[in-house]
Amino acid sequence: MTTVVGGVYLERCIEPSWREVYGSAGRAAAAMSGAVPGVRLVTYRSDQLVDGLANLEAAFGLEVDGPTVGFAITFDYTHSLAVPRIVPRPDAVHQQPPIEVEDDIVLRFGMLEGTARIRARRAVYDPQSAFDPRPFGENGSAADELALILNQREATCLTGEADATSAAEALLARGDAQVVVVKRGGRGALVASNSGSTLVPAYRSASVFKLGSGDVFSASFTQFWAVEGRSPAEATDLASRSTSRYCETMSLPIAKAADLVDLKPAPVRSAPGRVYIAAPFFNLAELWLVEELRDQLLAAGVDVFSPFHDVGPGSAEHVAPLDLAALDVCDAVLAVLNGGDAGTIFEIGYATARGIPIVALAQNMRPEDMKMPVGSGCHIVTDVVSAIYQTVWQLR
Repeated sequence: MTTVVGGVYLERCIEPSWREVYGSAGRAAAAMSGAVPGVRLVTYRSDQLVDGLANLEAAFGLEVDGPTVGFAITFDYTHSLAVPRIVPRPDAVHQQPPIEVEDDIVLRFGMLEGTARIRARRAVYDPQSAFDPRPFGENGSAADELALILNQREATCLTGEADATSAAEALLARGDAQVVVVKRGGRGALVASNSGSTLVPAYRSASVFKLGSGDVFSASFTQFWAVEGRSPAEATDLASRSTSRYCETMSLPIAKAADLVDLKPAPVRSAPGRVYIAAPFFNLAELWLVEELRDQLLAAGVDVFSPFHDVGPGSAEHVAPLDLAALDVCDAVLAVLNGGDAGTIFEIGYATARGIPIVALAQNMRPEDMKMPVGSGCHIVTDVVSAIYQTVWQLR
């Protein structure tokens, strides 16, 4: 049997509109349900999320188990890449007694309201904590074979090593696990074991829904490595492909290995570069969007030129030459066409003439107003997160 243990929470997102009961464990169990028979989902079952838990059981054929608690935890997102607002605050969540789980294969996630003490032949552990990841065995958990799935910050917290390779080597050397996967965002993932290490690419998708993508990655790796017995490198590559498909389709369960290989998504091959943000900034909503785009691009490691931040208000004679000079040395443009701002339209026309790649965020625009951007080769997207990722992917 295969058990997934972790949190099941209410998720709400403004863009795209999303209101579902999943959480890491719920989504991972749903992801594996298509190929792994009899998946068991163990969690702290909220008496306020009874309908959502019943939906997981019915829709994905899951067996849901675990102690009942009298509260629910909610994650609220502005968009799927945003830092969520968690209600109640994590430091106010009442800690529950540990959940005891024993099975042949266990995928364990970190949880806000407690912990899971597991015993398994093969275990996969995703701590799900960027700031305080706890070691797998700290609570008494044990496995004959263990794979750790960490993001870069978690790997650094657990080892003190800023480099992914050094962190993985440190974890393997002290016997914490037999396999270590360090996810590095758009730069793919490093998978390491005692037989060596391999870099696996991230894969592009036409649109990007990031909420829960890490859960799908961990579930996919568990299915392909722990259940199907594939090598760590092959399982990581298939997990990367599964994640790309989920980000584009928002659908579960994950596809079979043969179907994932046949998809042939393009690997991400982004390079250092500078992005120019072409957007209006004349009211609070516009200013918020510019600020958010800039922050997310900087977090992705991209150099950004924002007319609002880097030039500011001023006369036409002062602003226009500085903005155009910045466009001349940028490698891609992220344009916000919402509202049809004249300055933004001029900027993308200038960039088109210069042969600079353009990703345009266009929401609630009339088709006739989009003819020139579409006809001149702008990459048109309709949501903020996809716009950010598609822009970063232009840097090559």
